Amino acid sequence: MLIIEEDSFVEGASNNRINKLERYSRVKYPNSFIDFLKTYNGGVPVSKKLKAHNNEYVVERFLCLVDSPNDSPLGAYDIAVVLTQLGERLQSPELEYGDELIPIASLFAGNFVCMDYRESKTNPKICIWDHEESEDFAPATYFIANSFEEFIDMLELLE
Repeated sequence: MLIIEEDSFVEGASNNRINKLERYSRVKYPNSFIDFLKTYNGGVPVSKKLKAHNNEYVVERFLCLVDSPNDSPLGAYDIAVVLTQLGERLQSPELEYGDELIPIASLFAGNFVCMDYRESKTNPKICIWDHEESEDFAPATYFIANSFEEFIDMLELLE
C-alpha cells in the first residue's frame, strides 16, 4: 500500500488543469493517475525504492499539476514545467504534436518515471527516462510496468 508523507503534497489538481494538459499533450491520463493527482498532488512516497533492470532507483517525489506553478512551492515539480524543461529529449523525431512521454515522478540523480504513450494514447505503460542516455529526439527509456497501478505496487521501503 502506497503511503505519502504528510505535508509533502499540495492541493489536489483541478479538473481544468488536468483537462488542459491532456488536450495539450493529446493523451488521456488513466483514471487512477487522475485520482492520485487529486489526492496526493506532488507527494513524497514513504515507500521510495524501485527495483527494475537489475538496478535500484529512489523515487524522490511525484510530480504535480498546479494552476499557477510560479506561485506554488512545488511549481518546479509541475508536470508541464518539467515537460518544458526536458523538451525535445522526451520526443521522437516523427512526433508532430502532443507528447509521448509524460513525466510523473522524479528519481534520484535526474531520471524520471514517465507514462509512455508511444503504443497507446489511452493506456500508457510506465517507463524510466534516462537523462544521461537521452538526446534530442532520441529518448532513452526502460519499461518498468504495464500501468500506473502496477508501478505503485512495485515501490518498496528503503532499508
